[in-house]
Amino acid sequence: MKQRDQWGTRLGFILAAVGSAIGLGNIWRFPYMVYENGGGAFLIPYFVAVFTAGIPLLILEFGVGQKYAGSTPVTFRALKEKWGWIGWWQVLVSFIIACYYVVIIGWAISYFLFSFNQGWGSDTGAFFFNDYLHISSAPMKLGGIQMHILIPVTLVWLTCWGVIVCGVKRGIETANKVFMPMLFVMVLLIMSKAITMPGAVDGLTWLFKPDFSKLGDIKVWTAAYGQIFYSLSVGFAIMITYSSYLPKDSDINNNAFMTAFINCGFSMLAGIMIFSVLGYMAAQKGVPIQEVVRAGVGLAFVTIPQAINFMPGSAFIGALFFLSLIFAGTSSMISICEACIAGILEGFSISRKAATTIFCIVGYLLSIIFTTGSGLYVLDIVDHFVMNYAVLLGGVIEVALLSWFFNLESIREHVNKHSDFLVGQWWTLCMKFFTTFAVIYMLVLKFKDDLQSPYEGYPTEALGTYGWAVVAVLPIAALVLTKYDSLGKREG
Repeated sequence: MKQRDQWGTRLGFILAAVGSAIGLGNIWRFPYMVYENGGGAFLIPYFVAVFTAGIPLLILEFGVGQKYAGSTPVTFRALKEKWGWIGWWQVLVSFIIACYYVVIIGWAISYFLFSFNQGWGSDTGAFFFNDYLHISSAPMKLGGIQMHILIPVTLVWLTCWGVIVCGVKRGIETANKVFMPMLFVMVLLIMSKAITMPGAVDGLTWLFKPDFSKLGDIKVWTAAYGQIFYSLSVGFAIMITYSSYLPKDSDINNNAFMTAFINCGFSMLAGIMIFSVLGYMAAQKGVPIQEVVRAGVGLAFVTIPQAINFMPGSAFIGALFFLSLIFAGTSSMISICEACIAGILEGFSISRKAATTIFCIVGYLLSIIFTTGSGLYVLDIVDHFVMNYAVLLGGVIEVALLSWFFNLESIREHVNKHSDFLVGQWWTLCMKFFTTFAVIYMLVLKFKDDLQSPYEGYPTEALGTYGWAVVAVLPIAALVLTKYDSLGKREG
């Protein structure tokens, strides 16, 4: 049997795991989550979630990945023969995410170029939606392909292909040893500039001022667990795949703690950076900060460019900000792709180059729909349904099966074997109770919300086509892949 790739160093693995965890959501989602859910008080449920769900889940996925040394289909088959389809489900979820995630990185590349002369103009909202996206009137009206978006998307796909085809050590590890240090340096540079500007303190006060009354709201706690679950890249093949390249004597527990804490630390830095900039903009416009706070795509491509227009040295700050988005997004994109490619090359016994090429070509072709006039609508719907149903449901199944229908103690014994410090019964209790029921509750809450009212008021046809249909196809496709892959034949 051909020797599997391995990480060259422990640092290489940590940087790659952190590179996967630190993505666009750390920059544009976490700060808004803190602001909206009690400010400094939100950090209480956030760190409770880190210790009762985030770190336990990382230990679980690092442990099973390293123990069974395979992609997620291989790992779940090794856990129990009939569970192979869960691995393929997670691979397919990652594939769908890759197809639209790449487009946001493409936008960041365009805005990196715009930042040198503030090409987005004074009305940044009109520029983004009308001049750049050429947004259509409805989700089902695709409009034409926007070549100025397709070109940077093509560049990102080529970059991912070039990195991944080189393998784990020479490709992914080397790339993250460049991306991660530079990302932290860029964010620190922006932050050091932003916190000295007028209004920055007001922005940080709004961000961290604690509202302890929010702690009585179950939705705040659910938001904390959701942020940790999505932020750490658990539940959709990535961390199992990355840990499968670890040597047998690796320190799993330390690796999990370091990955979680570095990810949380970066989120804090991003929050300080973003709200310092928003505080400055609010001061310059003479409006309360709540009038300029936004989350997600609107924050990155409308609000921040508007804030940059007010800032001295705007070209430099703008270039650094969008370059940080490119680095954060690309490192995560590489991890998403590798989770899929590992499954393909091991599931169908083909070479890394062939698996990478096939995956990137198919992914590229599917990502074209997100570069059309309705691309933003389609992206928003697909992301909502995939992240809130496909990822969460896959996570529920993984956690429930391993916690309740598998010998969880065998995994605890394995991770403790070569770790500097041991995890005790707290880990088992967290997996069986806190983590399992937190993920189930999140899933039920999301489903209830979508039943009560259509997501963002989108037409039923669009939600059915881009949302429910995509989620429904994933388990079916997973079962088909399980039937035709070569894993069962190899074991038989």
